[in-house]
Amino acid sequence: MRFIYIVLAYLLVPLAFGQQLWRGLRDRDYWRGLGDRFGVGYPVEQSRTIWVHAVSVGEVQASAALVRALRARYAHIPLVLTTVTPTGAQRAHELFGDDVRIRYIPYDLPGCVRRFFDRTRPLLAVILETEIWPNLYHECGRRGVPLVLASARISPRSVNRYRLLVSLFRETLSHGIVIAAQSESDAGRFRSIGASAGRTHVTGNVKFDFELPPGLPARGRALREEHAGNRPVWIAGSTHDGEEDLVLDAHVAVRRELPDALLVLVPRHRNRFDSVAALLRRRGVAFVARSTRERSTARVEVLLLDTLGELVMFYAAADVAFVGGSLVPIGGHNLLEPAALALPILTGPHNFNSEDIARLFVEVGAANVVTSPRELSAEVVRLLRDEAARKEMGTAGRRAVDENRGALTRLLNLIDPLIDGSGI
Repeated sequence: MRFIYIVLAYLLVPLAFGQQLWRGLRDRDYWRGLGDRFGVGYPVEQSRTIWVHAVSVGEVQASAALVRALRARYAHIPLVLTTVTPTGAQRAHELFGDDVRIRYIPYDLPGCVRRFFDRTRPLLAVILETEIWPNLYHECGRRGVPLVLASARISPRSVNRYRLLVSLFRETLSHGIVIAAQSESDAGRFRSIGASAGRTHVTGNVKFDFELPPGLPARGRALREEHAGNRPVWIAGSTHDGEEDLVLDAHVAVRRELPDALLVLVPRHRNRFDSVAALLRRRGVAFVARSTRERSTARVEVLLLDTLGELVMFYAAADVAFVGGSLVPIGGHNLLEPAALALPILTGPHNFNSEDIARLFVEVGAANVVTSPRELSAEVVRLLRDEAARKEMGTAGRRAVDENRGALTRLLNLIDPLIDGSGI
């Protein structure tokens, strides 16, 4: 089975690399760190490191509290953070600066993986969520590097697929991997595919242990005063291609009921800022772009947030939050930030990136699911008109976040003995 996997990997990697080059024609960030993908292009570490892997933006954001805790506890040990996507790398640089070595994870080929380990020299590997990299896992086992799956989960429909892959790293799974599962159900599914019962623990989801930037509510109020004054404000955060049209359709309907309503529109990727601005012009929407630093006047219908790192501040300035990537089949984005700010949340039906979190917020009454521009506009209007409903939903969301904190402490209790026992 392992031989078949390696052959398939060698056949697929040229396609993946070609796609990387092709995407780089539109976004040059995809051409950065190409050597990393083959386990080269960065210096050999002079000492052993702690290695944390976070696949993309959401996982990088979720890793922030863990990375900072590890840096505080083990300042003498360099920390390497790997990611897959340019947006993930960009967010890591914003969060950690030069305090962390930020790399792209190599292709899962034996040679690439060996070179990565030779240069990175990890004494511990921590992988957020449940990224399956058979050759990386196998190399951890071969080199005796403890591997922790943090906030690990397996959906019921994925169990058979994972069981098929387990044969590629069965020895590591049963003896060398520590499972820090999100729930007892997830832990049970890991045990069912061969994970060691003694190494499988329920710690919760470390995503809940994030911290909002200090002074955020005050900055949000200042932004609101600058751009909206007393106008009702709703925000559509992390939107994708095809989704902006749906949101703008909804905003037309919102303004029929509330003519002074302001929409803050936040595309997910910076390489789409210009195309979204062009879309607004084609539709004849009166807008200002945040990058111009112009203030929104009464005639402005949409504030286009075409800058980086300000989404959470504008959440703090809004009355209602729609979280994107969910009206189109992207999988949904971070619901935790608006929840922690006690905002009522609206989301589309496509939340498979964080199904458990979306389900929790819906169940406690912190979020409502909408499936069309008509439903979105109706919910926005209802909530903008009903301060008590906004407060009730927002309070439920913030309570749910607070009640689910603590996973970081439980995770560190599993990690500390592995590092302390390394002798470094």
